[in-house]
Amino acid sequence: MEIIVCIKQVPDTTAVRIDPETRTLVREGVPSIVNPFDMYAIEEGLRLREKHGGRVTAITMGPAQAEAALREAISLGVDEAVHLCDAAFKGSDTLATSYALAMGIKNMGTFDLIICGKQASDGDTAQVGPGIAVHLDLPQVVFVRKIVEIREGCLTAERITEEGFDLVEAPLPAVVTVVKEINEPRMPSLKGKMKAKKAEVRTWGIQELGLDPGRVGLEGSPTWVERVFSPHQREAGQIWHGEPTELVKRLVGELEKLKIV
Repeated sequence: MEIIVCIKQVPDTTAVRIDPETRTLVREGVPSIVNPFDMYAIEEGLRLREKHGGRVTAITMGPAQAEAALREAISLGVDEAVHLCDAAFKGSDTLATSYALAMGIKNMGTFDLIICGKQASDGDTAQVGPGIAVHLDLPQVVFVRKIVEIREGCLTAERITEEGFDLVEAPLPAVVTVVKEINEPRMPSLKGKMKAKKAEVRTWGIQELGLDPGRVGLEGSPTWVERVFSPHQREAGQIWHGEPTELVKRLVGELEKLKIV
């Protein structure tokens, strides 16, 4: 199987900063980690390779420092890595990001399965995986907790819902987004870390991919942050003490004053 795993380098949760001019996340020089949900995507790709054979390629879009996320993926066992890196990508929203990633994946050639984490911890939109599927005109199965079977060009998976789960079948190639219930990510081996240091990471920009600059970055993003602010601090509430019957009478009286009852 040819498996592609989409990953993202996100700011450490204690180091999130917003650029006041562009109103976008500051990523350069900020302590970062691999998006936690993407670790499950990497692990699932590796398990499928171990079961069916083939190759796993990781792809990310981000500034130069995002290469560290790809090398971490290689240390875990990923075979190859592709970095979409170009100043023109800066400020991309989920539509522009999914378009760039889809074109990067298309540039790789043939593949059987694309795996993404269900969402990124810095945006929590869960839109990029489905966006990639739309740009590539592929079937998608989101919030996957278990890939039950892959055979005869078809994937069967359990997709979590609010009531339980659905058993879904989709033809390959397809896009799946996974949740943390799907597996337990492995730790990198010493051999993997040594391989990651020496590994070649392919880097592509808009020229290599032949992208329209008007479809990426801030220019290609139909959504943007209009204003960033902290919520107003609420005043501490009052705690009443006393007998239950008296407290009920007092509460009803307050509600009557507010014309709620």
